Formats: sequence, C-alpha cells, structure tokens
Amino acid sequence: MGEERDSPEPSQLKLGAPVGIVDGPVEQLRIVEALLFAAAEPLDEAALAERLPRGADLTSILMTLQAFYASRGVNLVRVAGKWAFRTAEDLSFLLHRETTEERKLSRAALETLAIVAYHQPVTRAEIEEIRGVTVAKGTIDLLLETGWLRIRGRRKVPGRPVTFGTTPAFLDHFGLDAIADLPGLDDLKAAGMLDGRLPPNFRVPVPNDDVGLRDDEEPDDGPELDFGLPPVPDQESR
Repeated sequence: MGEERDSPEPSQLKLGAPVGIVDGPVEQLRIVEALLFAAAEPLDEAALAERLPRGADLTSILMTLQAFYASRGVNLVRVAGKWAFRTAEDLSFLLHRETTEERKLSRAALETLAIVAYHQPVTRAEIEEIRGVTVAKGTIDLLLETGWLRIRGRRKVPGRPVTFGTTPAFLDHFGLDAIADLPGLDDLKAAGMLDGRLPPNFRVPVPNDDVGLRDDEEPDDGPELDFGLPPVPDQESR
C-alpha cells in the first residue's frame, strides 16, 4: 500500500510549474485551481468534488489555495457558500476605471433591502409597517431586477400577499458567505449606524434565508388579491 501524502503547503507551490503528471495532491490542487479560474460563477464544493478522484481532501485543498493566494493580487474567497477568486480588497481601487459605474440605490431601496435581509420572509405591507412609509412598487421591482431579492411565495392571509427574500446574488455582491454574517446589534452600534438612544427592548432580528417555505407561506401560484382597494399615495420622497 502506497504512502499517504498530505496536501502541499502554500510555500511549496510554484507558479509556472510544467504541465505533466505530478503526485496526487498537487495535481488535485491544480485541478481545483483551474476550475475556479475558468468558472464564470462561484462554484460550490459539490461541483468541485465531482472533478476530483474519490477520497480527495477538498477541504484541505481549498484551505491550501486560500492560504497561498492570501497575499496575492487575487484572493480565494467563500461567498454565499461557494468559492471564487476575487481581486484583493486593497487593490480594488485599481479596477474602478475599468468597470461600469453602477447606479446608486435610493435611500428607500437601501432601507427596503435591509428590512428584507433581516426580516425575511416579509411582505410589502410588513416592509411599510417597519419603515413607517409607503414602499413604491418601482423600488421592489428594481431590487428584483438586480437579482438581490426574490419572490419566495405568498402569506397565508386574506389577499395572499407576496413574500420576499434575498438571493445568493445578494450575498455575493456584499461579500457574505451566509446571511448570518450580516452585522448584529453591537456591530451596527459600533459602526455608528444606529441611534444611541434606542429603546430598551430594541433588537436586531437574526436573519434567516432558508429557501423552504415557512408554515405561514404557500407557493406563489396565482395573482395577488387587492380587493379593489385604491393604491396608497407614494410617500417615499420624504
């Protein structure tokens, strides 16, 4: 029986290594590296494992690659539960001139996005209750178009309003591995994003973006009912 070998240390990796047959762990590492470089989207571990021999230690391979690229111009990062190469944060300013300037979200859109992220699944009426102001349909449409929000289902209440949640694209854009990585109460206070005069019972919800429908949700299989009520005037300009 052959001697078992560990994955190579980052210091043992060399750029420009000749192509050819090399020992198992190094070849497996090169395969994962090539797959991640060639992928147009982040890859999950299941997709990577499919291309490796049975018994390959994918976790060790990813940790080795992550350590090797930690000080380079691109880093291996985990976003939304998947792996991808990203420009090192301290060098991102160099690429600004090469990227198309993104349209900035309005305050209403940012507030709506934050409410959905922390309170999902949430309906439009619930968003309005939290914000204390009407949410324009265009605001939610914009967030749906960006791919950061999705329609989860419908609430099991009269009118069956649509429920909204975040998407993997939301996690990817904001550099989050999981929705639980959103800042909590202490983090928000430290960043100066919350008023210091908060009520004693104020709390920040623990976000949960589980794809499964909750007990009070049902599949979105029909039109939303509005009972013929007139639309509420848009107040987002305030």
